[in-house]
Amino acid sequence: MMKLNTNEVIETIEMISHQHLDIRTITMGISIRDCGHPDPKVCAGRIYDKVTRRAERLVAVGEDIEREFGIPIVNKRISVTPIAIACECSETQDYSIFARALDDAAREVGVNFIGGFSALVQKGCTTGDTRLINSIPEALCGTERVCSSVNLASTRAGINMDAVALMGRIIKRTADMSGGQGCAKLVAFSNAVEDNPFMAGAFHGVGEPECVINVGVSGPGVVHHALQRCKGESMDVVAETIKKTAFRITRMGELVAQEASKRLGVPFGIVDLSLAPTPAIGDSVADILEEMGLESVGAPGTTAALALLNDAVKKGGVMASSNVGGLSGAFIPVSEDAGMIRAAASGMMTIEKLEAMTCVCSVGLDMIAVPGDTTAETISAIIADEAAIGMINNKTTAVRIIPVPGKDVGDRVDFGGLLGSAPIMRVNTASPEKFIARGGRIPAPLNSLKN
Repeated sequence: MMKLNTNEVIETIEMISHQHLDIRTITMGISIRDCGHPDPKVCAGRIYDKVTRRAERLVAVGEDIEREFGIPIVNKRISVTPIAIACECSETQDYSIFARALDDAAREVGVNFIGGFSALVQKGCTTGDTRLINSIPEALCGTERVCSSVNLASTRAGINMDAVALMGRIIKRTADMSGGQGCAKLVAFSNAVEDNPFMAGAFHGVGEPECVINVGVSGPGVVHHALQRCKGESMDVVAETIKKTAFRITRMGELVAQEASKRLGVPFGIVDLSLAPTPAIGDSVADILEEMGLESVGAPGTTAALALLNDAVKKGGVMASSNVGGLSGAFIPVSEDAGMIRAAASGMMTIEKLEAMTCVCSVGLDMIAVPGDTTAETISAIIADEAAIGMINNKTTAVRIIPVPGKDVGDRVDFGGLLGSAPIMRVNTASPEKFIARGGRIPAPLNSLKN
């Protein structure tokens, strides 16, 4: 295990005090594969009992580390085995009972989100998968802290277009039932990873241990501040500056992860290097890209700037920790980044440009608010486009899209807290209905044949 000391953290005090550096989340992954039972009430009870037992000290330990080291730890969260797997033996069509058990457990231990109301259907749906997906609207609208995700595609399996079509309808139903709010807790993935600590897409993968601690670091404001000292310098200098800054950020995350692991008696899993913005001024990935010389994020050159940023962050991070995982890239959510909100509101940032940017970052179309009358087929087609980028490029991509009932282009919606607010973005209105209606599966690409 890498030896760390607090002197390395003391060097970051200026970053913490003035540049929004923080640990964005400590996430405890918990296996609930042993909680299954034919009686759904018994199964739900087992889930509640195990989660509350395993995570009872998570928040307290996080707060202790925060006080002792002076490092802000914004969120303490939990992820569990995908419910579609853990609860498939239960004799019920309505899986929202398990969502309520997760919600009650999250509330009891004091975490703000719990992820894992999830299914992995990249090649096809089992009975449990179908039941879970159909239960998503009721599950998300009937709970406060539960997050849901569905993996629809992978490089090895291709794209499950039947599931893509179904998810378009599920997102629309969730939006109609919740005024759009529920969709902020729902992610459609391609190549989902098993150790992601960030919500709303976190789940505890089947290859993970019984219990594990994963940490997500952040620091867009720190990178932006470092680049302000590079005015007029070449891209080589910009890349090197970002790399060195990411190294320091990741070392702090490694220390926190190791401390949490030791105090909780739970194995340390990974540090996720993602730059995760917030709506706060000065904590924006868009600001970093503009500091490189773009008049506005969304301008020509944005994708190239994002590629440089993403690569430099990874290079700096892997030198600081041998346990890098999760998504580890730059998040570009519209509603959670003040600079992205500004660019979208001015028309400089479009969905099509965002899609191009996702070719070189790890997250995808994230927190995109669209008109409430956007059709289910259009939503499915947007998901399919993004899934194709992930499938062909052998990377994780995702879609968190929010059709807001009663809203149209130019309106604004406020999600509150870390979710921020967003302008309603224009969607291409040419119909993909016949394309989505074909169903079936888009085959895996040739580059999947690596054995």
